[in-house]
Amino acid sequence: MKTTIIGLFLFILSAQLSFAQNPSAKSFTTAEQEIINLSKEKWQLMSDKNVDVLINLFHEKSVFVHMGGSWGKEQEINVIKSGGIWYKKADIHEVSVNIIDNTAILLNRIDLLAVVGGNEVTNPFMVTEVYVKEGSSWKLGSLSFTRLMTAPVNNNH
Repeated sequence: MKTTIIGLFLFILSAQLSFAQNPSAKSFTTAEQEIINLSKEKWQLMSDKNVDVLINLFHEKSVFVHMGGSWGKEQEINVIKSGGIWYKKADIHEVSVNIIDNTAILLNRIDLLAVVGGNEVTNPFMVTEVYVKEGSSWKLGSLSFTRLMTAPVNNNH
């Protein structure tokens, strides 16, 4: 009985580790790496409030899902420009990418340091990013934040 429980525990642990890939531990295809790099660039552009570049990255029909609501491209650009949400720093802990035809789905487990309504907050999120390939370039079609029930990995920002 004890051996069975230990074996089951080790099986569950190894399954969890295989799903939680460390970005540096997994090798990605060229296309997957392109999406990962684009996502990292997007976080920096959002931190820098560089809406001139983001306007071109966000698809015209893109949607954004936050803890406080959901909206389209124009409102997201306005929120970033006005500082309504300042995506100050995204610490990325895990990343995975699945490419299906001309659609890429990226999952990031992050700690997001943001200024919301004048208050600096850090929240752990699983972020879903959906990119659609148009011609030779990728456009962000959806960005969704799911707040995790765990504490942020690093509270020292």
